[in-house]
Amino acid sequence: MAKVTVTTKHLLSVPDLTPDEIRGLVERARDLKSETNTTAPLQGKTVALLFEKPSLRTRVSFEVATANLGGNCLYLSPQEVGIGGREAVSDVAQVLSRYVDCIVYRCFEHKNLEELAQYATVPVINALSEIEHPCQTLADLTTMLEKRGSLRGTVLAYIGDGNNVARSLAFGAASVGMTFRIASPPGYELSTEVLKQAAQIAAANGGQIEFLRDPVAAVEDAHVVYTDVWASMGQEEEAAKRQAAFMGYQVNPELMEQAAADAIFMHDLPAHYGEEVPLGFLDHPQSVVFDQAENRLHAQQALLEALID
Repeated sequence: MAKVTVTTKHLLSVPDLTPDEIRGLVERARDLKSETNTTAPLQGKTVALLFEKPSLRTRVSFEVATANLGGNCLYLSPQEVGIGGREAVSDVAQVLSRYVDCIVYRCFEHKNLEELAQYATVPVINALSEIEHPCQTLADLTTMLEKRGSLRGTVLAYIGDGNNVARSLAFGAASVGMTFRIASPPGYELSTEVLKQAAQIAAANGGQIEFLRDPVAAVEDAHVVYTDVWASMGQEEEAAKRQAAFMGYQVNPELMEQAAADAIFMHDLPAHYGEEVPLGFLDHPQSVVFDQAENRLHAQQALLEALID
C-alpha cells in the first residue's frame, strides 16, 4: 500500500483522523513491517521528541522510525526545555518550528499539547497525554489486523481503568467497525461524554460501544482481551486505593478462558505483575504483547510519513 494522505495537520486525538485515514494508516503500518524500505521520505527532515515523561517504547520507536525513513531525530528532556515553566509553551512551539519538521510531545497536561499545536507551524503528534494515547491505538489496531486479518466485527474487551489508553482505543475501535466493551470498577470508568462520542462514531461505522461492570461478562466470546496498569504515571499516590478498587479486574488464565478460543491478549506495557496481570502472563500462549510493542515502530513510520510532507 502506498503512503497515506491525511487531512489533519496534527494528531492530538484519534478522532483527528477520519475512519478511512485510520484504516489506511493501519494497513500501511502492516505493509511497512514486511517491506524493505527503498526510499527515504524524511531525508533532510528532523523530528523533535519533546518528553516530560520517561519512555521506552515511545522514544525508541519514534527514533528508529525516523531513522528508517531517512530523517534525523532530536530528543529533548524536561530539564533541557522546561516547557510551561522556564519557557512558555507558545514560545517553545514557535522556536522549535523554525528548527524541525515535526514535534512529538509526551506530556502531563493535554492543554499544553493543544497550546503547542496552536502555535506550531509544523505537525505536532501526541505521544501520550493524560487524555489520550493515539499512537498506541494505531499500533494496537495494526496488531489486531495482523493477527485477525480483519478489524470490522472484532470484539475488543478492555478490562480496567478508563484512562488515556482506553479513551483512544474506544475511538479507534469505533472508527473501524469494532465492538468495544469496557469493564471498570465504580469511579474509574470512561466518562459519559467519551462513551457518547465513541458511540456516535461507532454508529456511523458499523461498530458498537458497551460499558459493563463485570469483567467476566465483558470478555465472553471476545476476540481481543486488553488491559493496562491500574495506576498510571503521576498516580503513584493513589496506588493502594486503586489496587483495592481493581481487585477482581485482573486478566489471568481463568478470565481468558471465557473469551473466544482464538482470542489474543494485549497490554500496552509496562506491566505491573501481581496487579492487572499475574507474573509471567505476558508469555501466555495467547499473548501478542511483544508483537504489539514492535508494531509501535511500524505505526510510527506510517504516521510520520503521512504527516511530514
